[in-house]
Amino acid sequence: MEISLTQPGPLPPQDRALRDAARELEANFLAEMLKAAKVGETPEGFGGGEGENQFTSFMRLEQARQMTEGGGIGLAESLFHALKERAND
Repeated sequence: MEISLTQPGPLPPQDRALRDAARELEANFLAEMLKAAKVGETPEGFGGGEGENQFTSFMRLEQARQMTEGGGIGLAESLFHALKERAND
């Protein structure tokens, strides 16, 4: 039976933790990509300083989580299947 993260329907309880881990990994990856793309950075000479920089990381992570929930880039799906395969070995 093929399980998809994007199709509706409940997952078996043992797969929920794998799904959540895969989605969080994809979200963290996307957050790093957003950081590398300088998303959310304030222009030089204008902004809230270190405090703003600290909270920008939270904003990027939440944006990345939303991207993952919306389907992401498919990394969570691949990770989920790899983790599920490994757990079944």
